[in-house]
Amino acid sequence: MLIFSYLLLLLCLNWKDKIMYERKIPINLDCGIEITMNIIGGKWKPWLINRINDGYHRPMELQRVIPIASKRVLTQQLNELEKMGVVSKIIHPVVPMKVEYFLTELGESLLPIISLMCEWGNQHRELYKDIF
Repeated sequence: MLIFSYLLLLLCLNWKDKIMYERKIPINLDCGIEITMNIIGGKWKPWLINRINDGYHRPMELQRVIPIASKRVLTQQLNELEKMGVVSKIIHPVVPMKVEYFLTELGESLLPIISLMCEWGNQHRELYKDIF
């Protein structure tokens, strides 16, 4: 019975790895908005980029300044930003382990977009006060 359970677990893990996420519709590389949204389109990604730029580099610092986001989601979105080349992750060889995130040159090039998003939201806050 134990061997059967172990084999079933291996099959499930192998199956899960193969179908975890497979894009059904390819990204339209001719559309700049689509490319940008695929990079910063996550719920917390613009906040993360902005906060890293503000000087918050460690995961726990980021979680403290974005308290309504779960640690798991922030970690997932940081990993996606790293994969896209927006942030770089530095792991310091100390005990306990110290991890820091910094904006890359590509990440810094997104700051004007993030700034405009912030400005637009502040200018139109009153219009949406009753909706949210």
